Amino acid sequence: MRRTTSTVTSADASNTEAPAMQTIRRVIPYLWPSDAPWVRRRVVIALCLLVMSKIISVSTPFFYKAAVDSLAGEAPSASALLMFGAVGLTIAYGVARLSAVAFGELRDAVFVRVGQRALRKLALETFTHIHRLSMRYHITRKTGGLSRIIERGVKGVDFLLRFMLFSIGPLILELSMVAVLFAVLFGWQYMVVVVVTITLYVMFTFKVTEWRVKIRRQMNDQDTDANQKAIDSLLNFETVKYFGAELREANRYDGAMQQYEVMAVKTGQSLSFLNFGQSLIITSGLVIVMVMAAMGVQQGILTVGDFVMVNAYMIQITMPLNFLGTVYREIRQALVDMGEMFGLLGQPTEVKDKPDAPDLQIKGGEVVFDNVVFAYDRERPILKGVSFTVAPGQRIALVGPSGSGKSTVGRLLFRFYDVVGGAVRIDGQDLRDITQDSLHAQIGVVPQDTVLFNDTVRYNIAYGRPEATEAEVIAAARAAKIHEFILSLPDGYETTVGERGLKLSGGEKQRVGIARTLLKNPPILLLDEATSALDTQTERDIQDSLLAMGEGRSVITIAHRLSTIADADQIIVLEAGNIVEQGTHDQLLANSGRYAAMWARQSSEEEEAAAGGAAQAI
Repeated sequence: MRRTTSTVTSADASNTEAPAMQTIRRVIPYLWPSDAPWVRRRVVIALCLLVMSKIISVSTPFFYKAAVDSLAGEAPSASALLMFGAVGLTIAYGVARLSAVAFGELRDAVFVRVGQRALRKLALETFTHIHRLSMRYHITRKTGGLSRIIERGVKGVDFLLRFMLFSIGPLILELSMVAVLFAVLFGWQYMVVVVVTITLYVMFTFKVTEWRVKIRRQMNDQDTDANQKAIDSLLNFETVKYFGAELREANRYDGAMQQYEVMAVKTGQSLSFLNFGQSLIITSGLVIVMVMAAMGVQQGILTVGDFVMVNAYMIQITMPLNFLGTVYREIRQALVDMGEMFGLLGQPTEVKDKPDAPDLQIKGGEVVFDNVVFAYDRERPILKGVSFTVAPGQRIALVGPSGSGKSTVGRLLFRFYDVVGGAVRIDGQDLRDITQDSLHAQIGVVPQDTVLFNDTVRYNIAYGRPEATEAEVIAAARAAKIHEFILSLPDGYETTVGERGLKLSGGEKQRVGIARTLLKNPPILLLDEATSALDTQTERDIQDSLLAMGEGRSVITIAHRLSTIADADQIIVLEAGNIVEQGTHDQLLANSGRYAAMWARQSSEEEEAAAGGAAQAI
């Protein structure tokens, strides 16, 4: 007996964050991919431009110093810069500053394509992975929460790539160069003050930022929760209106936003504390160094130009240090956001193809359920050894009370889940041994509630086979008996159907669903209570389309109204996960068992409904 080995046991599995270092390792391949030499070239060029920018930036205060000394009449006669004069030195100072900015902007222009490529590839990888996750995972997650995790995580990629490469590294390089220059030009005491100031600044920034990250994570959780509630409420717009629950939904949303507000206030207050502490440390270091330089000028050891240069260097390192606080906070936040996304990417796919699995080969379309055992939860089995066969071209109907396992049969056939025991085979091929793509290509499904994309009628029909021609799309619409209705719409086939197809009635949506399944032209058809949500007249109209669609195909119909499957080749009655009866409509009525009782009850209800309708008409 085969058993599945991987299951998602928690609805909150995607909340697991990948560790920071693991997240960084996941990002590096996007920065230095082995299969894209042009990306590597751009990274190298950007780094070279970065080094040039920093060298020019560090040399700029020398021109400032020389200009001041020249104006003060203190310039050493042996100075190589003396030939430029005060005006020339001032111009050189301006050119140097502009050149540093120019090299920095050119670096960003070269690197931007690398960042955008990484963003696109990671977004695609995440989107693809979410579609590979099992139905079990998706029914326990909220779409709004997933979309927000992806949105924040993907945005963090470009930021992390850009600022780790062009902010942290360059900052360390510039600070090191300035510290060495201070030691060489002014003495080791100056270097010690600079190094101690930088060390205290960095330690304070990192400690406080770690504290702030915890607050920010809680704020993100509240943001996600509020977003989930908003999307859930908007998707259920009609239900909210039916129950007059606008105020209730507003209060529910406001409650989530109130929690978000609390955490957002804490985030803002902690930012103020961080900014003040950083300013206190850096200003103290600046004052100490400037006092030392002023004393040197008074003693005749340093020139006024030296005093100005010390001030220029301290201000120059103050700016990137202030930026360090912002960058570190954003990098930590990006790591949190990306950690959630990579945690999502780390979720295992419950249903996976075997290595080198072959495609499904359809010979006739025989479907066999062989002693199938299945449970969503180990403690509550759904199917308990179900066996039946759908011969090629045969129509089998599954009936039974709610919870008997009818819809589970359809999900196992489409391999949304793997069976726990037994096997499901198509033309002798176990579904676990063939590729899911080939399986899905051979099965057409018309569900109880057809959900349409917020696009045109043409797009939704052609979804069954995107490469279909215009004539084929129209032919499918004609076969589903919806072509004339489409032509009556203001924009015909270009009419937008609204989110989830809400601009169309239930019967119209079902016909569009039938049309796209007809266009797919699968050899095996699954009708999952395809008409149970419709009125009687609409159901009868669509039933003709369904019968025509099933000709020549192996059909499994999951039915609620028994009148729709009375002409099936075989009717299987499920109850509590077991087959309790099986046969044709006439055979089952003759047995006077469960099916006969269900038929009698439904017939009586329909007669009463018909009589009530006639009385109202009179």
